Amino acid sequence: MPALAVDAVAPVAHAFACDAARFPAPLMGPAVAGADKSDAAAWSADLSSALYNVDGWGAPYFFVNDDGDIAVRPHGAATLPGQEIDLAKVVAKAAGPRASGGLGLPLPLLVRFPDVLRHRVEALNAAFDYAVRSTGYGGRYQGVYPVKCNQDRHVVEDIVEFGEPFRFGLEAGSKPELLLAMSCLAARGNPDALLICNGYKDDDYVSLALMARTMGLNTVIVLEQVEELDIVVEASRRLGVRPVVGMRAKLRTKHAGHFGATSGEKGKFGLNAAQILSVVSKLKVLGMLDCLQLLHFHIGSQIPTTALLCDGVGEAAQIYCELARLGAAMSVIDVGGGLGIDYDGTHSAQTDMSVAYSLEEYAAAVVAAVGRVCDRKGVAHPIICSESGRALVSHHSVLVFEAFSASAPGLIDPATGYILDELTDECRADYRNLMAAAVRGDFDTCGLYADQLKRRCVEQFNEGVLGLEHLAAVDGLCEIVARGMGAAEPPRTYHINLSVFTSLPDIWAIGQMFPIIPIQRLGERPAVDGVLSDLTCDSDGKVQHFIGGKHSLPLHELPVHGTRGYYLGMFLGGAYQEALGGLHNLFGGPSVVRVSQSDGPHCFAVTRATAGPSCADVLRAMQHEPEVMFEVLKQRADGATADALARAFGSMPYLSFDPEAASMASGDSSCMSSDSEGSAAGVAEEDDDEWEFMRGLTV
Repeated sequence: MPALAVDAVAPVAHAFACDAARFPAPLMGPAVAGADKSDAAAWSADLSSALYNVDGWGAPYFFVNDDGDIAVRPHGAATLPGQEIDLAKVVAKAAGPRASGGLGLPLPLLVRFPDVLRHRVEALNAAFDYAVRSTGYGGRYQGVYPVKCNQDRHVVEDIVEFGEPFRFGLEAGSKPELLLAMSCLAARGNPDALLICNGYKDDDYVSLALMARTMGLNTVIVLEQVEELDIVVEASRRLGVRPVVGMRAKLRTKHAGHFGATSGEKGKFGLNAAQILSVVSKLKVLGMLDCLQLLHFHIGSQIPTTALLCDGVGEAAQIYCELARLGAAMSVIDVGGGLGIDYDGTHSAQTDMSVAYSLEEYAAAVVAAVGRVCDRKGVAHPIICSESGRALVSHHSVLVFEAFSASAPGLIDPATGYILDELTDECRADYRNLMAAAVRGDFDTCGLYADQLKRRCVEQFNEGVLGLEHLAAVDGLCEIVARGMGAAEPPRTYHINLSVFTSLPDIWAIGQMFPIIPIQRLGERPAVDGVLSDLTCDSDGKVQHFIGGKHSLPLHELPVHGTRGYYLGMFLGGAYQEALGGLHNLFGGPSVVRVSQSDGPHCFAVTRATAGPSCADVLRAMQHEPEVMFEVLKQRADGATADALARAFGSMPYLSFDPEAASMASGDSSCMSSDSEGSAAGVAEEDDDEWEFMRGLTV
């Protein structure tokens, strides 16, 4: 410790706040030196768009409009002026009080845009169609949607309906997924649409798939293990149905990222070369080699480059041609998933959060790789199938949630300065030496004395010598010193009305990052660095890593008139998050609205609205009986208390605020367009039972 000749018993000044002035103003943080007010006035929506890289990850669907709100282009680049949907106004309509024309839905809120989903389906098929026509490829593209990405009824039905002109089908990986795929394709699908049956299989699964063929569905049973062939053969004989069979090949090609863990020779699924030959041999002996018509493989999700993609597709195409040479009636090559999403907007292959190609480049690479191998082998070009679920559904929904409070900035209370008089001699000496170093501008020495002072005070507090007031005063002083030395203010914690485990499970489970930004006030400078903390009683319930490798998120101060009204959106989360979410702390899913583009003045109509699960709903999910619980509690309650208990069972588990106070700052829901109001009112009247507090409970 550097030694300074300072009298340890010299009187300590009481001007605690004035000590900050000993540090040069440029070195002090805004909490001490004050922020430049002119910066806020110079800010713009375009600067916010650049700050959050909205054009990087959001194009062609999301942008910052002139009002400083996030807006949606429902038809991508083909969206006309006046068709853009202001997300803040959608939330105002959904969450606004009924008395003002809103739907009264509690947050968090999942906003689905079926027009975006339609555009994704059309764009995927258009990319492959162009690649086929431009290269003279002799086959066609015929994709399927893997329902595991998002099994929501309306999502699956929309994809089948939008994909019907393209013979677009479905992929299932379990018996319930197969049942929903069968039902949806039978009701809405193209007769030629593929129904791909992946995953581990038992006799019930295989029998169900064979029944689907008797119903006129174009079902293909993909063998994941050699043993599954015996199940298929036995079930087909018992039911008298000749199967169409595929095989999943275990390729050598794999990528090194997290999403490549299921690929390569040691991958979870698929048959190696010897097993493929064994299946072919057995089918030939059984006189069923003509049943083998499809080859499937999967390099892994989020394939980073087209170079890796071409390697995998080329290897698989070689296997396809070999199967054709061996006598199989091959007609389809299923390239699996892997078409990636640019979550961070960098258009690079450096992390799992981005990919270095466009949709069109992906399609061109697949078609070229298959065509090149087949031409060399003299094999007819097959139908190309892909299972591009993530690329289809990620963009179509936005999760909106509220930041309801934030930790206070590190401000120092000058009224605590007098307490320094009561410090022990050693601590007072450290304090005087610290201030002497500050006057000289020797900030390294200043920091050393600050650390020593804090350490001594903590020790003496633990020994009972100092009180809590002393500890707080010294903490404040050391904070001033840190700021004076140029230390950045630590990020403030914004508390969000959300469960990370329920609505953002991949953030917690695998470190996935999604774009998260404010959905309004983007015409103002976001002057606070923040991290997000959810409602759960779990230290992992937080978001502190953001796209771009950042450990904090630029945010605005919460509204000064209250703790409500600051809304954030999580984007590109339409795949996997809903199905993977759990019930940690018994927080259920969000409320949901479907929003379509319309010709009214505000460009949207709410076509469906559903409140999130109530407390009673999540209790039932864990085998509790809310009706019985209520009856037990009612015996100990008077009438008013019983009414309150009933409302508690019927409410959502999330925090609930005064709906009048929750109106969006950008405009009250009463200013919604007539088309939006009319459709929303219709939904509310149609689903009155969903809005009842009791959900079947009676007082």
